[in-house]
Amino acid sequence: MNAIVVIIPTYNERDNLPLITARVRAAVPGADLLVVDDDSPDGTGLLADELAAADDHVHVLHRTAKNGLGAAYLAGFRWAIEHGYDIMVEMDADGSHQPEQLPRLLEALEEADLVIGARWVPGGEVENWPKRREILSRSANTYARLMLGMPLHDATGGYRAFRRETLEKLDLEDVDSRGYCFQVDLALRAHRAGLRVAEVPITFVDRVHGSSKMNSSVIAESMLRVTAWGIRSRFGR
Repeated sequence: MNAIVVIIPTYNERDNLPLITARVRAAVPGADLLVVDDDSPDGTGLLADELAAADDHVHVLHRTAKNGLGAAYLAGFRWAIEHGYDIMVEMDADGSHQPEQLPRLLEALEEADLVIGARWVPGGEVENWPKRREILSRSANTYARLMLGMPLHDATGGYRAFRRETLEKLDLEDVDSRGYCFQVDLALRAHRAGLRVAEVPITFVDRVHGSSKMNSSVIAESMLRVTAWGIRSRFGR
């Protein structure tokens, strides 16, 4: 059986971490978890250590600063590869990604190199999201699809399953995307490498505890980078 690790970046997610950990362990009992904590001032890292001490399937990677989602996942990927995992899963700590739907991503990965849990495909749903967030997400994905020529409906989606070999082919040392455009970056690299990228419908549920990490600087970074990638692909620069 392939070794699976679910990578969960955290920053001030103390109220969410115990529940998401328990749900992952129940949904895929054979999987491990890696909590990548960016020195959360609310004590998330200390709580993660307590969860790890009580369960051999839970591991913690402490980072010394909040350097963005992309940097956290890259650190998690490196840790997972060094520790011999075959499948790496991205999952939010806030419960917006349903661990109970993880088996469908893993099943789809049997015929793909990267699987994205997609909100904007038939069967995909969002719950409790403000209309403006839905419009922003749909618009961002449409823009990315048109600018980059990727046949994906949810390139910004952060619920993903990767094969180890996929990550090893994506030149991760060259990735410097920090915010949510990190997801577009990796999807684009996989698409341009000719890898098999599949989308499966998921139900995305807005967080109950804590606050979203989305802000104007994250949106600006995504727009600028996607635009630059699109221009370079068209004009060869």
